[in-house]
Amino acid sequence: MWSICKKELRQFFSNLTGYIAIIVFLLVNGLMLFVFENNILDFGYATLDRFFELAPWILLLLIPAITMRSFSEEFKTGTYELLQTRPLSRWQIVGGKYAGSLLVVIIALLPTIIYFFSIQALTSNEGIDTGATIGSYFGLFFLAAVFTAIGIYFSSVTQNAVVAFIISLIACALLYYGFNAISRLAGLQGGADYYLEMVGIDFHYRSISRGVIDTRDIIYFLSVIFLFLTLTHRNLIKR
Repeated sequence: MWSICKKELRQFFSNLTGYIAIIVFLLVNGLMLFVFENNILDFGYATLDRFFELAPWILLLLIPAITMRSFSEEFKTGTYELLQTRPLSRWQIVGGKYAGSLLVVIIALLPTIIYFFSIQALTSNEGIDTGATIGSYFGLFFLAAVFTAIGIYFSSVTQNAVVAFIISLIACALLYYGFNAISRLAGLQGGADYYLEMVGIDFHYRSISRGVIDTRDIIYFLSVIFLFLTLTHRNLIKR
């Protein structure tokens, strides 16, 4: 499995596309947080709430761009047949692809820790709520892990990387905010709205971002990851 993971990392960073995707992610975050209107410096107090509100929407673009070639490129070039000849089970192939893509996302997220130290250095009082920030990073990690699993699955559905990117983006957006949007419909208020909202990723992401690590939220994220990796495994069996 580790060999597949290393292959994914090498493939992503073998050309400028990988570096450009990460640089754009960090640049957009930096501009939104420190330069554009309603930035962190305008708040008057030390917080990274703005970053954790923006990051999921930027990850919606970054992660499908990372995962879109995972299987689709293998199917298109015919290298998946060669991959099957190696002494690896399908689960190891799926796990290696998933781990490689998730590591790339983590590499993209690591530099954002600089935001925490920057705001902490600028504050004149007790500073940022460290517990809530750590909880928010946990939530961001699980969110990225779910988006990566979704992206890997849709990459196994088609041979076209662009199609994989588009449907991954739509699926991630719907699962992240779609149920929240539906729960706000007038006819559902005071009834099924809460349960509908609970199905969406946004509900559990916001829950962990409060700084409280609830096992129900962790179970939810792990279940969604397992579901999409299992669907990916079944797609490989069909092939």
